[in-house]
Amino acid sequence: MTTFRLHSGTTATLAALLLTGCMVGPKYQKPPAIAQAPPAAYKESPTPADAGTWKVAQPQDAVLHGNWWEIYSDPELNQLEEKLNIDNQNIKVYFANFMEARTLIAQARSQLYPTVTTGPSYSRTQTSGHVGSAAPSAAIGKQANLFQLPVDASWAPDLWGKVRNQIREAQYNAQMSAADLENVKLSEQTSLAIYFFEIRGQDALQAIYSQTVADDQKSLDYTRAQYETGVGTEISVVEAENTLENAQAALTNLGVARAQYEHAIAVLIGTDPSSFSIPVKPLNATPPAVPIGVPSQLLERRPDIATSERAMAAANAQIGIATAAYYPTLTLSADGGFESSVFGHLLDWSSRFWSVGPSVSETIFDAGLRRAEVNQYIQVYNADVATYRQTVLTAFQQVEDYLAAVRILSNQLQQQQAATDSAERFVDLETARYQTGIDPYIDLVTAQETLLSDRQTLANLHTQEMTASVSLIEALGGGWDSTQLPTPAQVSQKLIPARATIQK
Repeated sequence: MTTFRLHSGTTATLAALLLTGCMVGPKYQKPPAIAQAPPAAYKESPTPADAGTWKVAQPQDAVLHGNWWEIYSDPELNQLEEKLNIDNQNIKVYFANFMEARTLIAQARSQLYPTVTTGPSYSRTQTSGHVGSAAPSAAIGKQANLFQLPVDASWAPDLWGKVRNQIREAQYNAQMSAADLENVKLSEQTSLAIYFFEIRGQDALQAIYSQTVADDQKSLDYTRAQYETGVGTEISVVEAENTLENAQAALTNLGVARAQYEHAIAVLIGTDPSSFSIPVKPLNATPPAVPIGVPSQLLERRPDIATSERAMAAANAQIGIATAAYYPTLTLSADGGFESSVFGHLLDWSSRFWSVGPSVSETIFDAGLRRAEVNQYIQVYNADVATYRQTVLTAFQQVEDYLAAVRILSNQLQQQQAATDSAERFVDLETARYQTGIDPYIDLVTAQETLLSDRQTLANLHTQEMTASVSLIEALGGGWDSTQLPTPAQVSQKLIPARATIQK
């Protein structure tokens, strides 16, 4: 008989190996976001040479904070945004997805521990009375009871880090879900602000067309009076009628867009559109000074960039999971319990039974399956790297786009205001010439149409400037930054309450 003795240090090493094992697969390192370092400032940011009125915030206000919409100082907008954060159904969907992602961490972590099962049973049997001469006579035609109380336990130590990589993948996916939640919040919040200013823009257009209808009505009354006294012509009356009717039709048509924007806001805040309305109030706000910061900060301020980066980390963990398949699996199993033909003796010490032993399994031949799976996840990771870099480039593009839009629209508004002032002077002069009989009515109609077009363009540019500033804030990430992303330890915490509840 051969006796094996293990040194205490060897025993500790084996125990540590069983409990912790090693980690196979590549270690995650975040790749560079872009080929070169970001510039010191955005290309399209306003400079002192710009003639426009819109400016960026001063350096001490380098980033947005908290409720970014409060920068517009509109109590009605603030109230709507707060309701959106509570009742928006899309946000609730992504919140539930985040909670689900957190439960997957607990599911993955459970694989680190043994599985223990039990299956109490009872059976009553009777053997056949005709089983042949080979059967013991005592067993022929007899009835018997069998009571069993077994307990089975099995454990596969995470020797190669497969389970730990699964836990990490679940943690990274939960972080990705948290970033998705923040991204959809930002998207819904900016959509509401854009619709809100679009409504205000429609109200401004309604005010312009209402004034135009009133002016055209006065022109028609004056032209008709001249015709009835024999001074004017019938064609001038028809022209005045046509001008008035076109303005009335355009005024009516403005209600379509306003109603649609109002309905969209109702859905965003989780309200039935039939019971929601926004009071008429023409747009008179100006874009605030938005703190844009520097380009290098953008990588930490966009939740969609955080989503893409966490997707890379999760894909890297998948490579480790696939790599672990190359190594053998050790399973420690044990079963035992009590069994007896008499229930009263079921828990007697002599009724016990047990067995214990390890097993090792290893794939000897799989025709390249494991290698193909590892290569698959390597390519998934490479694709995620490209997606991450594309997301970063798109983020820079969007910031530059909306910086240019707000800056250029600010300059254009000043120019359009000058054109509108000239058109108003044109109408005043032409009205005087028409009323003194110097020019025909068609000249006055031309001047009025020019003024209406210039006023309409000015209102539309003002709306575009406001919505572009909202889009700029969205491109900058709103008031979010990566420090608000929950850590792996935070997403792994037990949910409270422990039992999920069904939404009513």
